[in-house]
Amino acid sequence: MTQASSDPIAERPEQVSAQKPSARRRNWRPWLRALHRDAGYFVIGLTIIYAVSGLAVNHIADWDPSFENYERTHQLGGALEGDDQAVALAVRSKLKISEAPADVYRVDDTQLELVFEKRTLHVDTQTGKVLDEGQEPRMFLRAANWLHLNRGKKAWTLVADGYAVLLLFLAFSGLFMIPGRKGLFGRGALIAGVGAAIPIAYVVLSGGP
Repeated sequence: MTQASSDPIAERPEQVSAQKPSARRRNWRPWLRALHRDAGYFVIGLTIIYAVSGLAVNHIADWDPSFENYERTHQLGGALEGDDQAVALAVRSKLKISEAPADVYRVDDTQLELVFEKRTLHVDTQTGKVLDEGQEPRMFLRAANWLHLNRGKKAWTLVADGYAVLLLFLAFSGLFMIPGRKGLFGRGALIAGVGAAIPIAYVVLSGGP
């Protein structure tokens, strides 16, 4: 009868109860990983917009990230008669331009120019040849830059602020997703430190703002 206290079966409830607190402490990581994953899915569209637009706007000294220049030639089929306004009206009619020109002026006896907001028409009144120079919006980039530069006013400011908060959550939650030597207190700390050192080093070495 005295040996019943050493029965391993009798000791199991104590072992199980001793393991429960540590198991509870570890249960938050799956929830954190799930939230991190879902937040990442949620912001993928915004991230693509901001990343592509950021690359485009970052090189604004080399190109126009929202518009591209074009040059086209039109042949209207012969000489254009009449005064400057009559010729301008005929050109607009044949090219199906509904926009009124900001300016119409005579360059010389045979050259007339029609200036619009985003294009200029160089008209040879003797031959009916029209050189069309202007700008066209880049299909995706113009909208992405408009959003990135926060030209959508107050409503988009709320969206942009929410996106920034989610990015902060992704950054900080990523630090605690993996325990042990591969996590924050191991390799993760080294990688995070290198990443944080890049902007700091640049500010110091470049002299700052």
